[in-house]
Amino acid sequence: MLSALPVAGLENDFSVDSTGFRTTTFNAYNGMKHNQKKEHQWVKAHLCAGVKTNIVAAVAITDSNGGDSPQFGPLVRKTSEGFIIDEVSDDMAYSSRLNLQLVANEGGKAYIPYRKNATGKPRGSSLWSKMYHYFQINRDDFMEHYHKRSNIEATNAVIKRKFGETLKSKNPVAQVNELQAKIVAYNLTVVIHEMYENGIKPEFLHAKSDVCT
Repeated sequence: MLSALPVAGLENDFSVDSTGFRTTTFNAYNGMKHNQKKEHQWVKAHLCAGVKTNIVAAVAITDSNGGDSPQFGPLVRKTSEGFIIDEVSDDMAYSSRLNLQLVANEGGKAYIPYRKNATGKPRGSSLWSKMYHYFQINRDDFMEHYHKRSNIEATNAVIKRKFGETLKSKNPVAQVNELQAKIVAYNLTVVIHEMYENGIKPEFLHAKSDVCT
């Protein structure tokens, strides 16, 4: 996202996650006949966020049924357009040979725990085998990298707390635009915070208006 680029020099480690935003529209339902109640529709935001600044570097928005893992690659690739990626840490929902390679293709290393039934068989991916053995032998070090992903949960929580977890728009296209606006607004708060933290005053906040009154 363009709104994230001012902090590109501060962030190299990322995590991918998704979170739902409730709409004011409802799913179709069968009413009292089948003893079912109306349920709110949800929109799902898939984010790739920095684990240091919590900036949202890339976002994909789907309906509530949008799968997490298919969004991983596009989000990582989009992030790499504006950031240098050293690490991507994620939970087991994203564990796959393809996703490990996608991060490697962008110059980074993925720290994604292996499922209990996973094996180190390469099946065409030497990287999968290499990281599997690293995961087994150096578990503490691996998990230290992995636990950086907890920061994206904080990112999701702050977006909802500051800008609300309900979308007011009725139209699906407008809902996407509204959610994107929430994330851009959140990013601006992160950028301003980081500028002050690094001793850079965001001049646009102090600039005099050119509008005549």
